[in-house]
Amino acid sequence: MSDLAIKDIVIVGGGTAGWIAAASISKFLGRTVNVTLIESDRIGTVGVGEATIPQIRRLNGMLGLDEAEFVRATKGSFKLGIEFNDWGHVGESYLHTFGDPGIDLASLKFHHYWLRAVQERGSNASLWDYSLHHRAAYAHKFAPVERVGKTRMGGLSYAYHFDAGLYALHLRKLAESLGTVRVEGEVVDVHVEGERGHIKSVELADGRVVAGDLFIDCSGFRALLIGQALGVGYQDWSGYLPANRAVAVGCEKTEPLLPYTKSTAREAGWQWRIPLQHRTGNGHVYCDGFTDAGTAEDRLVQSLDGAPIGSPKHLSFTTGRREAFWERNCVSLGLASGFLEPLESTSIHFVQSHVSRLLEFFPDRNFGSATRAEYNRVVGKEYELVRDFLVLHYKQTRRDDTPFWRHCRDMAVPDSLAHKMELFSENGHIYREIDDLFRESSWVQVMVGQGLMPRGRHRMADKISGEQLDGFLADVSGLIDKTVAPLPSHAEFIAKNCAAD
Repeated sequence: MSDLAIKDIVIVGGGTAGWIAAASISKFLGRTVNVTLIESDRIGTVGVGEATIPQIRRLNGMLGLDEAEFVRATKGSFKLGIEFNDWGHVGESYLHTFGDPGIDLASLKFHHYWLRAVQERGSNASLWDYSLHHRAAYAHKFAPVERVGKTRMGGLSYAYHFDAGLYALHLRKLAESLGTVRVEGEVVDVHVEGERGHIKSVELADGRVVAGDLFIDCSGFRALLIGQALGVGYQDWSGYLPANRAVAVGCEKTEPLLPYTKSTAREAGWQWRIPLQHRTGNGHVYCDGFTDAGTAEDRLVQSLDGAPIGSPKHLSFTTGRREAFWERNCVSLGLASGFLEPLESTSIHFVQSHVSRLLEFFPDRNFGSATRAEYNRVVGKEYELVRDFLVLHYKQTRRDDTPFWRHCRDMAVPDSLAHKMELFSENGHIYREIDDLFRESSWVQVMVGQGLMPRGRHRMADKISGEQLDGFLADVSGLIDKTVAPLPSHAEFIAKNCAAD
């Protein structure tokens, strides 16, 4: 067995994907392997992954990163959710939070009790009136809260906004301290064995050759190894997610420092706003079939909250995924494996999830077909589930004001999503698959937030009396008020605990 053990791992490409892979592999496999990362300072990174979801806290914790030090080093801030403006209809807004609204009662999800109050008792309260995250976010407050008093209501689940380039540097320091060797250079050729078709080595522009047993492709959209060298195809999902262009630019920071991301629907796409300690990240994702690059850039620049920093950068992409993520002795990560627009901040999560899967299925030099097949199945399923969640945002719109939104409203969607939407519209039920990244309450918030209201509810919500229901909802609201009131502002918490130099 020892003769078949993988010894040399070569990562092609740095950025967030490359350095998450290097840090994780070096941390968990230690000196049993040699990790070499090749990157060129001349090749830039996309750098749009500045907003995250709570799973990144698990990654940072496993890597042993101190939270305050990490936020300080990346000039980061905290994130309780994403505000969606004008998606369901112009003038409407909702917050997709990282927490569950209310408190489940008698094993039944809270939203069924809220539905009863709306359907039977004429309540005008929104689902978010019972959300701790919503109340804290719009009060511009933040502090770690693990649980609300002695109740079963969870505390504040949060993620981060940060500078992705600074995060990569932070991870690089960790990875190198754990033994990763960084090689500066640009890969110009990939040498493939004739017999098994495995990658044997990569050649750099200066003639150096780096050999390895396992290769990890973090070369971005170029997909130098998985795509160009090994010829793995790409599934185009633009029929479901039509946006194929983006323009990004930073601007001066503004007050208050919001503890949430903003996503605002535009005429032919949407705009992100990500608040950091030193600046605000902005971008406009759009479809070039409904607008042009100049118009998209003008729309972005004119809607900035502060003076722009630098010149806008343009990016083109095709939404989709690789036909296989692991081919022979090569595993693709990040943009080399696929691209789903950053609507729900999933880009960095895909990297950490797939590195975790790779460690779980870590092979020997036989690279068994069953191991590769299972990895590809699991990773592919995760991509499809996230795809459906993103498509929901576009499909569940009532906008009729531009050709783009009429196209989204009328387009065909995957059968899996159509079924989920119809299931919820009948009686408020959500079936969450085991590999689904998003919680049941995430699906509920987007559906309700964009106007998909169930016609019925679960009968268990009718077991309590009307007076008991009113009292239950009032108690939930009161608990949230008491919890939010003493919290410091988001800016105050950062200033005290993790302000950047």
